[in-house]
Amino acid sequence: MNDFAHRLCAWQRTHGRHDLPWQHGRDPYRIWLSEIMLQQTRVETVIPYYERFLARFPDVGSLAVAPVEDVMALWSGLGYYARARNLHRAACMIMADHAGQFPHRAATIATLPGVGRSTAAAIAAFAFGERVAILDGNVKRVLCRLFGVDGFPGERAVEERLWALAESLLPERDIGRYIQAQMDLGATVCTRSRPACAHCPFQRDCVAYREDRVATLPAPRPKKAVPRRSARYAVILHENAVLLERRPPAGIWGGLLALPEIPDTTDDISAWAMARFGLERAQPSPLTPFTHAFTHFVLELQPVLIRSATRPPLCADAAALQWLALDAREGAALPAPVRRIVDALSAPGLFTLG
Repeated sequence: MNDFAHRLCAWQRTHGRHDLPWQHGRDPYRIWLSEIMLQQTRVETVIPYYERFLARFPDVGSLAVAPVEDVMALWSGLGYYARARNLHRAACMIMADHAGQFPHRAATIATLPGVGRSTAAAIAAFAFGERVAILDGNVKRVLCRLFGVDGFPGERAVEERLWALAESLLPERDIGRYIQAQMDLGATVCTRSRPACAHCPFQRDCVAYREDRVATLPAPRPKKAVPRRSARYAVILHENAVLLERRPPAGIWGGLLALPEIPDTTDDISAWAMARFGLERAQPSPLTPFTHAFTHFVLELQPVLIRSATRPPLCADAAALQWLALDAREGAALPAPVRRIVDALSAPGLFTLG
């Protein structure tokens, strides 16, 4: 399809998205931030986070010198928290290794933590006009349907074919508009479910449409059983404050404040709380369990309420522990399921005693 890029860019001028907050200017920092936030996250969810983040960290230098805890707090609720940790690490790397200047080439940008090949290409194309292809989820879907590419796009052979196809379609100029057009077509027309084929500029050329395979392309990820895990969490409450523990940098909720996890081997929760935190013996009360889905597993959370009559000094693991006043929870770096529990402490009736 020799005129693919020309037709796509012409469509974007009339029907594409032009008012997203990161589309104004070619500041690589703002483009980088938006691309990281948009990974596996919808535009409408990202916009308020993006605007708050920029207000607090307007440039790479301010992000690099900030405590990582402040970065995590602003990211709280957006999910996939490794993105925030990598963003902070990358900012520090830019200041240390690139004299505070954002790299101009996609190959160098891809060496930053949390930046893959496609994301690096998008940043280089938008900010510096480099002629490079992207292959995000939207582009994979468009190419699979338009050219009838079979197989799951996550498989190496299929992905390599899609990369070759994406590179063969690159225009010689106006690369930023072309990349944006690809994203817009996949996000607004060639959507995963209920695509608007009647409004697609390539309807007559589309293999999937012609062969009635739109619903089956691209091929889905091969199904496998989703693992389920369970864990108990101590909801230690003293007056209007809850005891939280900062998670290790690696693993789920890395670097965020969470409820202390009760070891699987613990039978006497009251004795465990007394031994670890110096609490007076109290009767633990199980709250309503609920589940939270991660990318690769489902976690069943069992919150256990422990009301403490006193607030003992935090001697064990003191650096990782802190009391959080319930009326200060909005600015805290809490993962979504922990925030749900903490919010419920201020709204009786959301949880019931088991």
